[in-house]
Amino acid sequence: MQKKYNTPESKIKTLFNESIDVKKGTLENCIDEIIQISESIATSLYNGNKILLCGNGGSASDAQHLAAELLVRLRSNINRKSLPAIALTMDTSSLTASGNDYSFEEYYSRIIEALSKPGDLLIAITTSGKSINIINALKMAKKLDITTIGLLGGTGGDAYSLCDLKILVPSNTTGRIQEAHITTGHCIMELVEDILLSKGYI
Repeated sequence: MQKKYNTPESKIKTLFNESIDVKKGTLENCIDEIIQISESIATSLYNGNKILLCGNGGSASDAQHLAAELLVRLRSNINRKSLPAIALTMDTSSLTASGNDYSFEEYYSRIIEALSKPGDLLIAITTSGKSINIINALKMAKKLDITTIGLLGGTGGDAYSLCDLKILVPSNTTGRIQEAHITTGHCIMELVEDILLSKGYI
């Protein structure tokens, strides 16, 4: 049932407070996982490997956003070398060719099969954990011995068991999950930078 609000102001306050509560819940439940994921990403990069990211809709935008934090920079006061990250959403020609010639559900798995190598790492971003193209991507990554990380929501869906490491946002509302995902993603990327800076890698 859709919520009813007395005024626009009450709706705004409710949505902000819901977002704050979901982020607090994520913080309380996922600190250890955030640290583990950050260390895993930093190790992969330090060893000369790359990070692949994928998602659908808003999560595709989050994948591109987080890839840019590695490729360019995250914090304006830290200038360092570019770090290899590929958002698999970027190639519209390959995306539409796969949709036309095979299926959209196969696109990410085909790209992972072609571009990845052992030691690389896949970050799959999905609010439901049920998207077939994401599930297929995770299965291909597991087949190729690529570490899988999930930014998930709710119960994690079918993606939950396919992720070596995961962040499970305690919400079933797409917008609130996405808001927690990007906050978590920024936190992870800062920790990755911190680790690599401490090693003198960047």
